[in-house]
Amino acid sequence: MPAIEILGLEKTYKVGFWRKRPKRALHPLHLTVEEGEIFGFLGPNGAGKTTTLKLLMGLVFPTAGSARILGREWTDPAVKAQIGFLPEQPYFYDYLTAPELLDYYGQLSGVSGADRKRRIPEVLSQVGLSDFKGVQLRKFSKGMLQRAGIAQAILHDPKLVFFDEPMSGLDPIGRREVRDLMEQLKQEGKTVFFSTHILSDAESLCDRVAIIHKGVLRSVGAVEDLTATVQGKVELVWQGPQIPAFMKALTSDCHVSGDTVRAVVNEKQQDAAIDALRRERLRLIAMTPVRTSLETYFIEKLQHIEESVAAAAGSDR
Repeated sequence: MPAIEILGLEKTYKVGFWRKRPKRALHPLHLTVEEGEIFGFLGPNGAGKTTTLKLLMGLVFPTAGSARILGREWTDPAVKAQIGFLPEQPYFYDYLTAPELLDYYGQLSGVSGADRKRRIPEVLSQVGLSDFKGVQLRKFSKGMLQRAGIAQAILHDPKLVFFDEPMSGLDPIGRREVRDLMEQLKQEGKTVFFSTHILSDAESLCDRVAIIHKGVLRSVGAVEDLTATVQGKVELVWQGPQIPAFMKALTSDCHVSGDTVRAVVNEKQQDAAIDALRRERLRLIAMTPVRTSLETYFIEKLQHIEESVAAAAGSDR
């Protein structure tokens, strides 16, 4: 059973001084997310990611379309008890401690007192905040607040968790901590649906991703399928700090790191490059085809869309 089935959801707002001009934030969206996967919802700012999440959470009403979550209509109150949500910019009362915050949200979520007493220490340990039980939230770092936000989202043990830009504003250590938490949720059998524009995190985390741009779904697929294209280049790694003169003539993309060198050459020139390394008696460590990264795929996809739109606009004149 799919965790999420989006069936033509769309959203149009009224904008302008008199609220009479329609602006479509989300075109009819059809999308399925399977149970137990980490699904990335990618797009630039203003693409429609947050609008989609708000529609699924019932925070705004759609102009048309519907959805099913965990086999039920997304408006069914019983579904809400199985969903956890972390907004992009959560606001928590600064003078609460983390246990007080979780106790408050646990009551809102219908968690019994006995279960709250048991679950709060477990969740604080899970998100790495056990040593900060007596610290007020106003003294938390951005990464710690994100972890507190994740804790409130999973306190009631939901089957499906929505995160809106969970890595936004975090330093590399904070981003790594959030990634580890999301992988842990997957290992527990939960479904994680998160929006982001940090593509390196999506590439390392997601089973599948969807790309949305200007409210239109542009692409859906497994990360390895979207990045399977080989660019016709090969990366060679060898031991030895020197770069043979012949290799310098083949490529300008050489990087020396300690006693190893990495160089990217055209696939047709790889045999000549290997022969040059043999003549210099340099030990070849690795030879790897250069594949398209998710970032490259994403940028090329959006550029192609913009070029198509510009060409269509030019032909209409």
